[in-house]
Amino acid sequence: MQKILIVDDHPLFREAVCSSIRQAFESAEVLEARNLQETVEIISDNSDIDLVLLDLNIPDTTGFNGLLTIRTQHPKLPVVVVSGNDDRRIVAEALSYGVVGFIPKSSPKSMLKEAILETLDGGVFLPPSYQRDANDEESGSEGGNDLAQQLATLTPQQFRVLRMLSEGKLNKQIAYELSVGETTVKAHVSAILRKLKVYSRTQAVIKAQNIEFENVLASGED
Repeated sequence: MQKILIVDDHPLFREAVCSSIRQAFESAEVLEARNLQETVEIISDNSDIDLVLLDLNIPDTTGFNGLLTIRTQHPKLPVVVVSGNDDRRIVAEALSYGVVGFIPKSSPKSMLKEAILETLDGGVFLPPSYQRDANDEESGSEGGNDLAQQLATLTPQQFRVLRMLSEGKLNKQIAYELSVGETTVKAHVSAILRKLKVYSRTQAVIKAQNIEFENVLASGED
């Protein structure tokens, strides 16, 4: 059962987000906070929260201070920013603070559901327009040498996970084959996305489609 915390001072918006969560996970437990103080208290009382959906504009904090407070006190807790301002600079700054997603408040319910599923599965969700722009920038400046350097930062276990992602396997299947927990797999996926500078599992698979995994893994196990 998933446990998700919604942080927003508007009851109607919290209700809409809650509805999207229920569509994705019927048995999900949804917690709600109206400000930063309530957020900190709820997180402290619930160590098993899987995801925080955070509005940057809540009453008792300004700018990114609320996000920084959460990230400082609970660095391993996944946080997705839900904001009415989706300016590229805001999205980029949120990413620099380690969020696992950014959802514009104008997004349809289907996108919110997609974002929740993606982030709970260890991925990073960004607005489609931001992803397109980022891909355009990368295609113009990033070559094979850059990809090789990025791949060199992956551990052998992360290579195995990437190979299994390329085979279309789910987290639970990867966890079974590697004899690890799903939480560990999610952590590996997040690290892979960060190191390859992509924002979704699909992008990671596309970027790594020409890798000869068996040769790489064999050379790393000498």
